Amino acid sequence: MAIEVIKPGLATTVQDLGRPGYYHLGIPESGAMDHYALRAANLLVGNAEGDAVLEATFQGPELRMTENAVVAVTGAEMQPGVEGVAQPIWTSFAVKAGQVLAFDFLKRGARAYVAVAGGIDVPVVLGSRSTYALGALGGLEGRALRAADVLAVGKTAAAVKAGRSVPEALRRAVPATAELRVLPGLYDFRVTKAALEGFFSETWRVATEADRIGYRFRGGRPLEFVPRKQPFGAGSDPSNIVDTCYPYGSIQIPGGSEPIILHRDAVSGGGYFMIGTVISADMDLIGQLQPHAPVRFVAVDMETALAARREANQRMAALRASLQ
Repeated sequence: MAIEVIKPGLATTVQDLGRPGYYHLGIPESGAMDHYALRAANLLVGNAEGDAVLEATFQGPELRMTENAVVAVTGAEMQPGVEGVAQPIWTSFAVKAGQVLAFDFLKRGARAYVAVAGGIDVPVVLGSRSTYALGALGGLEGRALRAADVLAVGKTAAAVKAGRSVPEALRRAVPATAELRVLPGLYDFRVTKAALEGFFSETWRVATEADRIGYRFRGGRPLEFVPRKQPFGAGSDPSNIVDTCYPYGSIQIPGGSEPIILHRDAVSGGGYFMIGTVISADMDLIGQLQPHAPVRFVAVDMETALAARREANQRMAALRASLQ
């Protein structure tokens, strides 16, 4: 079976759960910006949780199935339709051979995940089928989809029926104002106490420069740095430090004015200070934020971060149990 790409959408790529283990070599993990939505889409069509799917950003693709298929769309509210007939999200549905799957305009969220029973079958590169476009690695020729592309689909182990659905209580909604929980550090001592308090009290907004590499934010007051003599190799700007490693989710603020959260395709190191790191449980939410969306950063401690991770794991367990 294959999928013929009629229209690619704005930025549609092949993604799975990523390729961990190469960050120290400068190769990011990549993978879905919203792991939960990807896992849910795969479970709905009988795939393994980490199988490759399509991640559609802001605008959905137009796809023709060459054979009968079972499909599920999760994540952003981007209404799918088969030959003009609307289909539910977070629910698997059938697409017959020759029929076209298309999408309505985006209503909420930023990224939809399109899973097909059997999974998208592109070559495995360093243990993953995920696309890292900046490095032209993985996915389909290391790039976003284009019109006339053809994607192979793997074979399913058993017949898959349409009509499976994720319970409403397990469908994560994007709040009107997102709260992103942050562990302060590694270099928050570089700003004054008043500046740090201001960072966490301000309402920020997602900038238009928000992609798989990083999400930029605007709207808050510039930070005031603690005066110091810049160390050798750190550059003249007070936000510069001697080069260091960047954790996923870390928040750097070049020049002290516009925070940037590093995400799935982020570089592994550089010379900007980090005021804190978004906890793992909130990373999926970032990938569903639209430009101009209001955001508050909330300082938490490690105990709270670990509790949030346990809650996320429990929700994932509940999702698996609901789709057995």
